[in-house]
Amino acid sequence: MSDSINSGRNHQSAVHPQSHGFALLFRLADICIVHLGFQLALKLAGAQIAAHEMLVTIMGIAGYLFFAESLALYRSWRSTRFKELITTNIAAWLLTIVWLMVCASVVPERVPLTESILVYWLFVGAAMLVLLRLFSRQAIFSLRRRGFNVQTAAILGITRSGIALAKNLEENPQLGIRLVGFFDDRAPERIEVEDEQGKALLGNVDYAIKLAKSGALDVLYIAMPMRAEKRINEILIDCSDSTAAIHILPDFFIYNLLHARWHEVGEIQTLSVYDFPLDGLSSWLKRVEDIALSCAILTLVSIPMLLISIGIKLTSPGPVLFKQYRYGLDGRKIMVWKFRTMNTMENGTKVVQATKDDPRVTRFGALLRKTSLDELPQFFNVLQGQMSVVGPRPHAVAHNEEYRSLINGYMLRHYMKPGITGWAQVNGWRGETDTLEKMEKRLEFDLAYIRNWSVWLDLRIVFKTIRQGFTGANAY
Repeated sequence: MSDSINSGRNHQSAVHPQSHGFALLFRLADICIVHLGFQLALKLAGAQIAAHEMLVTIMGIAGYLFFAESLALYRSWRSTRFKELITTNIAAWLLTIVWLMVCASVVPERVPLTESILVYWLFVGAAMLVLLRLFSRQAIFSLRRRGFNVQTAAILGITRSGIALAKNLEENPQLGIRLVGFFDDRAPERIEVEDEQGKALLGNVDYAIKLAKSGALDVLYIAMPMRAEKRINEILIDCSDSTAAIHILPDFFIYNLLHARWHEVGEIQTLSVYDFPLDGLSSWLKRVEDIALSCAILTLVSIPMLLISIGIKLTSPGPVLFKQYRYGLDGRKIMVWKFRTMNTMENGTKVVQATKDDPRVTRFGALLRKTSLDELPQFFNVLQGQMSVVGPRPHAVAHNEEYRSLINGYMLRHYMKPGITGWAQVNGWRGETDTLEKMEKRLEFDLAYIRNWSVWLDLRIVFKTIRQGFTGANAY
């Protein structure tokens, strides 16, 4: 049965549910609409401001993108009402017009926008933005009805609320959530509620969690009564060892939320427990921060990196760079770059952590590891969008597979891009983790960082990393 679920999921995930492809297309389309709307407003108003058109266009685009990101317009609206989407869209555009009015009043010689131009731009832009959302939403719905951009989901618990949710999912195929069935720990004869939708009981809850960990299920809906609080807590702990989105039909109190957000599936409300913490303006700010810091740092360290490359070639045979698979955002494998510091190139199912006086480490490599200079090539990973300057440190795939089975909630650290430095590292939890307690402390600081992320926290970590000199007692 898991093979059929997997094959269905692979066929239907032509566009991965966590991808940002649609969001990028909407951003590009919005940029074109703002520009085109301005040109039409000029024609309708019979005005010409040729000398300042480029500046006004840039200010309009920048303002709209800022307010759209601030209102999380480019997040997934899969399970949200169209009315809310349009309201958010119009709000972002109205704020943009207000911004342009302020600019026109402060620097009229640079932004010569008359009232008629602004009024035309307001209505033309709003109409085009709404029509874009309307037609694109219908196009996406049509694709989802045909099996594309679909998430595979399961409901844990055959209860009235679970059956109501199943009914809403069946009646709203445009949501792109394919329900494979129910999972329940009770025997069929003990189930009091009949499933009118005819969805099969596919197995117990542990089997559903196993499928989620293997990647066969994208979403799990927990539909259990309040009296099953203990069992629900056990499920949440088990599900933390996966990157599936977990939603709870909210009829009980939830503990230890990593990042909670309300969702709507038709007329049913769910509460996500483990979900992606950065959305809208936050993700945009994080990416801008990464690009700015990476470009600045790579400019400063370009010559030292060249000298390090020469030093590696002169002191030991082998390539300058060492490439190793790590887990990135959403638990996906990424190729991380480092300066080679060892005589070996371990990248398999068994990777031994470096220890004190490790014979595999070259003499020059020991200096690089002690000062963390071996990590400098990872700034190229940041520019590629695979990593962040600040975030949970990426671990070798072999280590991930080991610790995810030993530490509850270990995989939650993958809800944010891995970083070159992190909150755990500047608090003394870097280097070798030769005991389970050390990895648990690192995880504790990683999750605290994810819960409390802000640009200021990132800058604090960067400055603290510089102040500490990139060294540590456990770095070898």
